[in-house]
Amino acid sequence: MRTLYYGIKKFWKDEDGMGVVEVVLITIVLVGLVILFKSQITALVNSILAKMFNQANKI
Repeated sequence: MRTLYYGIKKFWKDEDGMGVVEVVLITIVLVGLVILFKSQITALVNSILAKMFNQANKI
């Protein structure tokens, strides 16, 4: 009975997988933000690229 208790206690305190969980959660949040603001991000990138090409033509 004690070995089961200590096994569960050791498993509960083991934090090796925490880094993976954090990375997965951050990735999910970032993907959600990209999906939510897709049109605004696209408009911003298009605006920046248009300004770059216009200024490149002046050189």
